[in-house]
Amino acid sequence: IIKDFLEKDSVFMERSKEVEDVTKLRNKMRAGYDLAKKRRTEEFSAGFSIITGKLKEMYQMITLGGAAELELVDSLDPFSEGIVFSVRPPKKSWKNISNLSGGEKTLSSLALVFALHHYKPTPLYFMDEIDAALDFKNVSIVGTYIKERTKNAQFIVVSLRSEMFELSDSLVGIYKTFNATKCVAINIRAFYKNHPKFAIERTKTKKSYANRTMVGSSQMPASCPAQVERSSEQGDKTVAATT
Repeated sequence: IIKDFLEKDSVFMERSKEVEDVTKLRNKMRAGYDLAKKRRTEEFSAGFSIITGKLKEMYQMITLGGAAELELVDSLDPFSEGIVFSVRPPKKSWKNISNLSGGEKTLSSLALVFALHHYKPTPLYFMDEIDAALDFKNVSIVGTYIKERTKNAQFIVVSLRSEMFELSDSLVGIYKTFNATKCVAINIRAFYKNHPKFAIERTKTKKSYANRTMVGSSQMPASCPAQVERSSEQGDKTVAATT
């Protein structure tokens, strides 16, 4: 009987040691999980605060007076329910982004993209006809922002609007002839450098854009010259592709 007891006691001690080791490992993994969860929440909250503040600024700048807001559905657990994106277009009431018109959705999305760009810039952006639902005034505002404020990134914009691609540094025109697709590349900087009279016209056009943006005129701006030359130059930031 004593021998059996000693054997059972030995097995019990081994099992107890295994349970103790597993419990320590579990507690260690749980502590690591809690630390990672806390760090994720803190980093998300910090980034969310910055992006929300910049979103308000970007949307107000793009729409000339609107307001935008990002709200957590569950502030205690931001990863459980998601985020609500609400905007107030100029002279209108607050709406969820899903209830906006096509142009208003475009402006709201661009404001969010620019806010994300401010928080964590990426070197390259590709935008496909972002101005399709915008009027010429908003196209000019968005194009000017891309041109003047995003100096640390390259934007490739597919556009059919002259108000957009006239502000670009380079143009890539794509066209079809004899059942074949061809393209022509234009360096705007070099072109205007070699053709000063067109540079003067472009300056007048930019001033016209600025005036129309402020007063909301409905006149259409002058278009770029049709005859262009191929050229290349280092340091281009904005490329507009036309189809």
